[in-house]
Amino acid sequence: QVQLVESGGGLVQAGGSLRLSCAASGRTFSTYSMGWFRQAPGKAREFVAGISWSGGSTSYADSVKGRFTISRDNAKNTVYLQMNSLKPEDTAAYYCAAGYTGWGPRADFRSWGQGTQVTVSS
Repeated sequence: QVQLVESGGGLVQAGGSLRLSCAASGRTFSTYSMGWFRQAPGKAREFVAGISWSGGSTSYADSVKGRFTISRDNAKNTVYLQMNSLKPEDTAAYYCAAGYTGWGPRADFRSWGQGTQVTVSS
């Protein structure tokens, strides 16, 4: 099972940017699809973005399309989430996840990180 550690969260003003990173253990990172999810207080966890094993295909929630970009570097065992034009409603704990099948909101993600907090002030 892959171990995942997120970093890069913090406090940013609306309109600002952050880049989240998720470092994975193990030598099989390139065989996993990867995803980013978020959960705000009192709300259900929601899919943000996903990326295929090779990085050639991506999927995004409608709420972040055009603002967020998911990418991966298989040589570094790391997946990234570049977040631009941040809004207060993006405030949440962000989690990365690894899976074997698919990279969309209904994909079977099996391993999860501990999360990193993103707070966007208005």
